[in-house]
Amino acid sequence: MTAAEWTAVMLSLRVASVGALASLPFAIAVAYALARGRFYGKTALDVIVHLPLVMPPVVTGWLLLIGFGRNGPLGEFFERVFGLVFAFRWTGAALAAGVMGFPLMVRAIRLSLDSVDRKLEQAAATLGAGPLRIFATVTLPLAFPGVFAGLILGFAKAIGEFGATITFVANIPGQTQTLATAIYDTTQDPDGGASTWRLTAIAIAIAVIALTASEALARGFWGRAR
Repeated sequence: MTAAEWTAVMLSLRVASVGALASLPFAIAVAYALARGRFYGKTALDVIVHLPLVMPPVVTGWLLLIGFGRNGPLGEFFERVFGLVFAFRWTGAALAAGVMGFPLMVRAIRLSLDSVDRKLEQAAATLGAGPLRIFATVTLPLAFPGVFAGLILGFAKAIGEFGATITFVANIPGQTQTLATAIYDTTQDPDGGASTWRLTAIAIAIAVIALTASEALARGFWGRAR
C-alpha cells in the first residue's frame, strides 16, 4: 500500500469510530423513546430518524453544510463555544458518518429494547428502583448485545459513506479523503487499477468483519431472548 492509501484507510477508521461512538448515546435515547415512549409526534420522530436511509446522501451532506458550515447556525455556535470546525475537516466527515449510520443504530437498539422482558423492569420497580436505575442496571445490560450490534452497523455504514461526506467536507487528501472517496479518486485515474483493487479489498474485508460480528451478536441475543 502507498502512503496515501494507508492515510485514507486510517482516516476512515478514525472517522467511523468517532462518528459511531459520538452518536451512540443519542441513538440509545431515541431508540428508547421510540420503543417505550407514548407521546405526540412519535411517528414524526421515527420518520425523521430514518430519513438518511431514503434521502439521497448528497441531500444529507448539503443540509449538514448549511447547518454545520462555518456560516451555519450550528457550525458558528460550535466554533465559537468549543472551537470545533466541521466543514472541510475530518470532524465534519465524522459527523456525516455518524448521521448516515444513525438510523441503523437506532433500528438495532430499538429491536433489542423491545425484546427485554418488561416483568424484570417491573420487579426492579417494586423493589424501589427509579427509572434511571432500572434502565442502567436492568434494561441496558439485557439489551447490550443489540446495542453493540447497532454500534457495529453504524461503524460499517460510516466506513462506506461517500455522498454526504464528499458534499460536506470535499475530498482533500490527508484531511478528509476517506476510504470511499479514495476509491472514487482511483477509479478516475487510468493508472489507478491496482490501487482501486487494494482499497476495495480492504473495504470489503472491513464490511464482512463488521457484518459477521453484528450477526453473531444478534443470534446470541435472540437465542437468549427465547
